[in-house]
Amino acid sequence: MAPAKRRNVSLSETAEKSVKKAKIDLNAKVEIILESRKNANDVFDILEALESEKEKDVGSAVNACSKLFCTLLEKKELFLGKLPGEEEAVSGESSAEEKYQMFMRHRYNSCVELLLEHLSHDLHGVQETALCCLMKFAAAEGKHPLEDLDWTEHYSFPRELLQSVVDRLLSKTTDNSLLISRFQEFLEMEDVRYYVMSSIRENVGKVMDKNKGALLPIFQNNVFTLMSNISIPSQESELTNFMVQQEDKHEDWKAAKLNEHKRVFERMWLGFLKYKLPSNMYKKILVILHDSILPHMSKPTLMIDFLTAAYEVGGAISLLALNGLFVLIHQHNLDYPDFYKKLYNLLEPSVFHVKYRARFFHLANLFLSSSHLPVYLVAAFAKRLARLALTAPPTALLIVLPFIYNLIRRHPSCRVLIHKPTTEGEVLEDPYLMDEEDPVQCRALESSLWEIKTLQKHYHPDVTKAAMAINTPLSGKEDDIDEVLEITTHELMERDLKKSQIKNIPLEFEIATELLKGGGNVLGQHFCLD
Repeated sequence: MAPAKRRNVSLSETAEKSVKKAKIDLNAKVEIILESRKNANDVFDILEALESEKEKDVGSAVNACSKLFCTLLEKKELFLGKLPGEEEAVSGESSAEEKYQMFMRHRYNSCVELLLEHLSHDLHGVQETALCCLMKFAAAEGKHPLEDLDWTEHYSFPRELLQSVVDRLLSKTTDNSLLISRFQEFLEMEDVRYYVMSSIRENVGKVMDKNKGALLPIFQNNVFTLMSNISIPSQESELTNFMVQQEDKHEDWKAAKLNEHKRVFERMWLGFLKYKLPSNMYKKILVILHDSILPHMSKPTLMIDFLTAAYEVGGAISLLALNGLFVLIHQHNLDYPDFYKKLYNLLEPSVFHVKYRARFFHLANLFLSSSHLPVYLVAAFAKRLARLALTAPPTALLIVLPFIYNLIRRHPSCRVLIHKPTTEGEVLEDPYLMDEEDPVQCRALESSLWEIKTLQKHYHPDVTKAAMAINTPLSGKEDDIDEVLEITTHELMERDLKKSQIKNIPLEFEIATELLKGGGNVLGQHFCLD
């Protein structure tokens, strides 16, 4: 067994030596290429190593490419302007200097293409290495542009390269969430973020139009992941971290202006949200809407179309959409008269049994907190909740009853629902129209809250106690419903079980002392029915 063990060790050592040798060879090739143009063809060996299937070999090749081409860019030894084809470059009348620059520019383009392909590699380590190298190239191109333009009139930025990177990140077949999270580091640079937003908008329009607006879950999830990592500074003075400096023209550069960032940010989101989305994505977007999206938009009210479409999805998404509309109404003066009608129609028996019940009543309490709402509207909500309470579980009733009481406290005119005078011989028929979708037409003010009186006979003592509160004048202080929003049936049972039990329960007024001592007279006295 000993010889076999030594043989395994030797194989391992040989493999490590070969990797080190390959790395040394690649670094040596970079040095000799940079020393003499006669060795230019050695660049093919580096590009060949870049296509290796071994992660370590690829990593070494990426480092070699990074060093080689960044140096060539800095020395301005890559061809500037529109690049001729390779055959034309060789057979043309260009000078030896220009032919060398064209040759190395073609090799640089080949390197970029291989790195872009590696962004879809099976190994995350290769993806990350390729991404970092591409962004190094982008920074080098920003400082030493490959376009033959008068940079006193134009702004230098490697837009095409960045667009290519974004296109690869937004794959239609592979979830790139992990790689996109690595890319977030580069989004902290103002100019990179600005042009990435433009690239996203262009890519989304092109891909979605090509697919005629059909759902592309993986692609749309990649887009959302990338966009949700973008945050805009609150003040223009915070725009200080740039990958490319524009010298004297920096202040006039769009990427250096906060309003331009907001404009592109807004167009990016609106361009994405105008297409049909997977149902699970609506919730992701609505959760971050009021904190991460609306504050950075130039015209937040343009989100109304998306929010209206989200409301139609139903369930928790409808509620979150109303929350977005509520923010637009109160903070951005949006006129949306159907808001409370939509909220009213969300009040269904199922709302007591869904997992977002606590969030629903928290937001509903917020939406109905204004004391300036019309009395008929508040009465409609109170009456509908009371009617739904007849079939609600105890945990929901402990939320609903204080909720109704708070509505009455805020709007004293609604007390008519409690103190409804009746005349002798009056037909007891409730005029309230439960099936009416419009709270204006439901005739709630003509009715009363008899449902709460009914709940005073509920089987659960806590519900009975809460319903009894309506028998006395309501105090001016509102009930804090936040304390009961998260209560569950299990917690309610645990609370009941922990209540102190009465140890001695009297069964008779006078204790029987001779019941078991014999004597039929006593038994006869107890059990005789005559």
